Parts: sequence; structure tokens; C-alpha cells
Amino acid sequence: MARAALQLIDLCRHYREGDARLDILAGASLTLYPGETVALIAPSGAGKSTLLHVAGLLERPDAGEVLIDGQPTSRMNDDLRTRLRRNSIGFVYQFHHLLPEFSALENVVLPQTIAGYSRKEAAARAHELLSYLGLGARCSHRPGELSGGEQQRVAIARAVANAPAVLLADEPTGNLDPRTADHVFATLLALAHGSGLAAVVATHNLELAAQLNRRVTLRDGQLIELD
Repeated sequence: MARAALQLIDLCRHYREGDARLDILAGASLTLYPGETVALIAPSGAGKSTLLHVAGLLERPDAGEVLIDGQPTSRMNDDLRTRLRRNSIGFVYQFHHLLPEFSALENVVLPQTIAGYSRKEAAARAHELLSYLGLGARCSHRPGELSGGEQQRVAIARAVANAPAVLLADEPTGNLDPRTADHVFATLLALAHGSGLAAVVATHNLELAAQLNRRVTLRDGQLIELD
């Protein structure tokens, strides 16, 4: 069997609110293999964003382990975590967060040059990705000249530009109309399956969630398989 792209093992995460302790994650575990897609379905406030932040090495858990492509991360220093996050994890959010002064192509080139790719390599990869996502003719357009769906597809291209092992998406179609959401979701899934990318997608949209390989929810701080 292939090595897991992402493993979450007994994750715990709590916060303090005055004298009260809020346990957001309480032994959450999940294993995800290359090319596998998982929908994370849970009500607001259940801890979806916290789980994605911990899985994406943006927050440290209070206990438990996150393995990215087989590498345990709990004992890594911040520099190593940043490097691993940059090279092995892609993020897509509800709002695209594109840099408005740069073109679609430049927004996808930037993370690659930060990772050490030459400008020529990065531009070729960016053009390939944008063309795959149906945006080949829009490469020179700035975000303000693109529709909401086009902006989000650029954000997806940016997220996978460094060929990460894992894609974490937090309500990636939550700001789009239903028809555009369907199209963006379809391109995201095609990209995941075509490139062997493991993806966790937090969504409230049950119809979209049904298209993924598995569905999980957060209940009392633990990840529970649905279906």
C-alpha cells in the first residue's frame, strides 16, 4: 500500500476563554492516501478551521502528531515546519487572497520562485496549470479583471503550484453561486485525482461533499466517518 500523504494521530487542541477551557480537538485522527479526497462536514464552531490549521502546520497541537508524507512534525522547529508547509501543503480558502497588483500567471509563479524554482520553470508550470483549469487565455489578467470563479481557480492553481502532497481547502466554494461552485469543485477534484494529490475539503455543501471519496465530521473533538 502507498504511504499515507497525511496522518493525523490523536490530535488535541484547546483554547482558554477566561477561566474556561475550550477543547476543540480531543483525539482527532485521520489517514489520507495520495489521490484520496475527504469532505469535512461540521457546523460552524465545531473546529473545522482549527483542524485544517493544525493539519497544515499553521498551529501546533497540544498533543498528538501530524505526519506529512510520512514525516512526523511535532518535534520540528519553526523553520523546518515552514519549509515543509511551503513544499508539501497547498491551501485554498473561501476568499481567494490573490495579490491584486499581479496577473493570474504571476500569482501562480510567486510561490514557486519562493521555493527556489527559476522564473522560466515557474512560468511554464503556472501556464500549464492555468490552462488545465481553463484559464489559459486569462493568464495576463489581474484578479480584479476575473470573475469570482476564475479567481478561485487561480487560487487553486497557486495552491498546487509546488506539487504538494496535501491540499487543504476551507469552504473553497462558499463565496460562489451554485453553478460556479460546481465548476470550481469539479476542477479541484479533477486536479486531485489526476495528480495524486490528497485533499481535505471543509464544506457545508452536502451535494458537493457527496462527490468526494469519503466524508467525515467533527463530533466532541473527534473525527467520525460518515456513511
